[in-house]
Amino acid sequence: MYAKHAIRRTSVTDEQRKGTPMTTTTELDALTAAAAAAAPVWRAADAATRAAWLRAAADTLDAHIDELVAIADAETRLGETRLRGEVGRTTGQLRLFATVVEEGSYLELTVDDADPAAARPELRRMLTGVGPVAVFSASNFPFAFSVAGGDTASALAAGNPVIVKAHSGHPRLSKHTAALVAEALVAAGAPEGSLALVEGREAGNALVQHPVIQAAGFTGSLGGGRALFDLASGRPDPIPFYGELGSVNPVVITPAAVAARGEALAQGLVGSFTLGVGQFCTKPGVVFVPAGAGFEDLVARFATGASGGPLLTERITEAFPSGVAHLESDPSVAIVAQGVEAEPGAAQPVVLSTAAAAVAARPSVLLEECFGPVTLLVRYSSQDELHAALEAVPGSLTATLHAEPSDDVSDVLEVLTRKAGRVLFAGWPTGVAVTWSQHHGGPWPATTSLHTSVGATAVRRFLRPVVFQDAPAALLPEVLRDESLARLPHRRNGVLQVP
Repeated sequence: MYAKHAIRRTSVTDEQRKGTPMTTTTELDALTAAAAAAAPVWRAADAATRAAWLRAAADTLDAHIDELVAIADAETRLGETRLRGEVGRTTGQLRLFATVVEEGSYLELTVDDADPAAARPELRRMLTGVGPVAVFSASNFPFAFSVAGGDTASALAAGNPVIVKAHSGHPRLSKHTAALVAEALVAAGAPEGSLALVEGREAGNALVQHPVIQAAGFTGSLGGGRALFDLASGRPDPIPFYGELGSVNPVVITPAAVAARGEALAQGLVGSFTLGVGQFCTKPGVVFVPAGAGFEDLVARFATGASGGPLLTERITEAFPSGVAHLESDPSVAIVAQGVEAEPGAAQPVVLSTAAAAVAARPSVLLEECFGPVTLLVRYSSQDELHAALEAVPGSLTATLHAEPSDDVSDVLEVLTRKAGRVLFAGWPTGVAVTWSQHHGGPWPATTSLHTSVGATAVRRFLRPVVFQDAPAALLPEVLRDESLARLPHRRNGVLQVP
């Protein structure tokens, strides 16, 4: 029997004002009890079984794409084209993780044979699921970072049931997606309690503190993520909290790059910071440009014709103008260009500029993430100015360097590599490929850990190591027995074995 965990109601939230359903304490305890019962089944499921469950979820989402996209568009106004593509990314993630499970290297199987001469016992090590995982949906990707998104897919792949906190920006979509996936998993043979949904901020707070939950994944604001991080850390039994929070995603453009392809770079920047109305976590928010090179004028030429649009939620809509005003409050900041207001009340693209010395002196003002279609051009007149300003940049998901072969950028690259989890040398950071080698994370405040939330190694967040010493073969997990090791990648006595 698990202890009751009270949902405290200390104030009226936005969700309550809107009449959003709130998961009760009794309902939360029932859901966590079901997840706890399902956890051993998920952990023990063999690779073929677990992969089949993941593919069943993907197939169901694809089969219901028309109704899902219609609901998502009504709630988010992101448009059918974008949303259909996002469903494809979501089901592609599920199928990628099915392949990861089947391939087996994620288990990090390791064997040291007994050595009586060295008084060493036999040791067999593997990674196994941590147990029920809490996932907090994001507003800006209602499929790919929501109920059946990357956090959920990677947690399931690691062998854990999932309880998702629905985002208030798309509640109907969250319920429908959760119902479809939960039913698909059970129909494929997974246990009841494999996937569940809770609603309401208070329920989300209680979820991350519930003793059944063993880890949590979050994508959202710095303030919201930090609050949940503190709750997870403050438990009697602290759990890992994998939060993706704020990121300004610095870009450095050299004088030689502006001279060689300035117009293309300006056009690419405008397309990137306005993509999705500036609501991508990888939006280039701070762009270091050479003073006197004319790049600001090139950006203004493209930005004045760029369209904005409605933002995802009331909270984001209210925060955007105040975020821009916060940047403009610095005396060094000037408006370079403003885009087109697509409709009354829609966010209007804005390009601002400042000096590198100002950024180095006042990073708390000039390097604060502003969610929406705004970017800040930072002029530098020397390498020393550039370096001083770059050192003030907080940890980010991405960093981009546009240079020419003749440029000596080794010092700049060293700083960018320290500051970000993904470093680009071509293109723009908006857009994250879901692959085996992808890393979507970065130093604080980009994330709360060193792990990725996108790509094959995202499963590592929801696994823990366990070693079996001198265990009888019949009592070992099947994957650690010699007959299974013959078919799986593993390391034996320090030597990598690839079947």
